Amino acid sequence: MAHNHDHDHDHRAHAAAPVSAGDRAKGAQLIWAAYLTAALMVVEALGGWWTNSLALLSDAGHVFGDVAALVLAYVALRLALRPPTVRHTYGLHRSEILAALLNALALFGIAGLILWEAYSRLFEPPEVKSGVMLIIAVVGLAVNLVVVLRLRGHSHGDLNLRSAYLHVLSDLLASVAVILAALIMLLTPWSWRYLADPVLSGLIAVLILGSAVRVGRESLHILMEGVPFGLTLEEIALALDEIPEVTSVHHLHAWSICSNIRAVSVHVVADYTTEAERMKLRREVENLLLERFGFSQTTIETECDEVCSVDTMVYPVRHIQAEDEHAH
Repeated sequence: MAHNHDHDHDHRAHAAAPVSAGDRAKGAQLIWAAYLTAALMVVEALGGWWTNSLALLSDAGHVFGDVAALVLAYVALRLALRPPTVRHTYGLHRSEILAALLNALALFGIAGLILWEAYSRLFEPPEVKSGVMLIIAVVGLAVNLVVVLRLRGHSHGDLNLRSAYLHVLSDLLASVAVILAALIMLLTPWSWRYLADPVLSGLIAVLILGSAVRVGRESLHILMEGVPFGLTLEEIALALDEIPEVTSVHHLHAWSICSNIRAVSVHVVADYTTEAERMKLRREVENLLLERFGFSQTTIETECDEVCSVDTMVYPVRHIQAEDEHAH
């Protein structure tokens, strides 16, 4: 059957919304968390140098990554809130993904340094002031717990904030490891107790690597314009096929602008005979894509399943057949 093509595309590109109270709250929490973790970084770095604890120094290095991640997340958030321009028609939302990727790369570097130093200390474990180490580690745990609880509510659905949140969460787990190392050194009488510091530092590095892999994988997937996580093209096509007028879909593409803005383009083949029916169909497709899958940016081309009479946009059958023959 020959298909008629209606070349009237529908491009839904929403203008940037004004800065909301939620956006301001995210920015305030990021700045507040950055100040608090920067203070903790200084305390742990000085404490690690004084007590000769690699675990504390490792955690201080991790906290440095936290501070950088929080500041980077804040800068990316501010950039993402800028309105679209003629040069950046989607705005600067991708800055959030770039910030998340940079955070992941920083975590890889920090983990590598910790693993190298931990390996060196396995053979020559130094004397560690475990009592002071324990006190500082408990303070670090308390600070990280407060920051994690404050950021947790803002981390869902935003890869940029989630990468910063994962930084702090993995640091909270690192603080637990430092406390365990200090307790082992305090309570264990044997000479090998000092191995607890490099061994648990290595475990901290593994936690950091886990966070880096998760954030890095998702960031690269978005930058490579992969189908949004949790969706498949088949699932989207089957949903569109539920609309009674739709007979088939093709040229279906789905991707993410950033972690919370999804885009889709699709050619929809359907039965309609008037412009009003075509517009109604297009609205149905738009609403389904938005409500069921969260696609706020849509590009839809409607194609008539029969030779129809929609104003002057109808091509003669011979013209359609010539196009098909040329395509083959």
